[in-house]
Amino acid sequence: MKRKRKDIITIAIDSPAAAGAGTQAKYISKEYNLFYLDTGKIYRLIGKLRLDYKNKFNNKLIKKKISKLKINKLNDKKLLSDEVANSASIIAKDKTIRKIVKDFQTNCAYNPPNKYSGSVLDGRDITSVIMKDAKIKLYITANLQVRAKRRHAEYKKLKKKISFQEVLKSLRKRDYLDKNRKHSPLKKTKDSILINTSKLSKKACFIKIKKIIDNKIIINGNL
Repeated sequence: MKRKRKDIITIAIDSPAAAGAGTQAKYISKEYNLFYLDTGKIYRLIGKLRLDYKNKFNNKLIKKKISKLKINKLNDKKLLSDEVANSASIIAKDKTIRKIVKDFQTNCAYNPPNKYSGSVLDGRDITSVIMKDAKIKLYITANLQVRAKRRHAEYKKLKKKISFQEVLKSLRKRDYLDKNRKHSPLKKTKDSILINTSKLSKKACFIKIKKIIDNKIIINGNL
């Protein structure tokens, strides 16, 4: 990794799937002019490679794709399928793959383009592994039923035919895989601030988070 940029705002967010972390990270990015990286999309990208390349899928291929990765490639709607999500959870258990992805993520976190005042990353191991020294750490969650309803509504908007029970089952499985994998499991670190979005609207949640960030800025001067 290149030398870290000094005096930048670094915000790390961890959350289980469909808790609303991505939406909040985008709001934070816009409000504070921060570079935003949805790290889960990188694993989805690799998960899709696994499905597309099958027997030809290997670490050499992953390194090649990640080394040339352009952020806009992560906006591919094909990455949003349940099949890709499950494939991503499987490959995310691999220590070597996580190392390849970590190098890319830490560079985005600590060396965002100069036009940005810092970075905000969300994922499963951002507070615990990727940005251990982030100036603000958040753990965003919501109960399983609420998350399943949100994800099901997203799928309906995309005109995907999948039942609520299927989404619920899929999220329960992903929670288990994310929290119980050997390398970099999802967990709340002691220094992360808990945000439960179960009963909060997107706007109400952002207002709560903004207060936390603004208070940090006031207390610490320059984050």
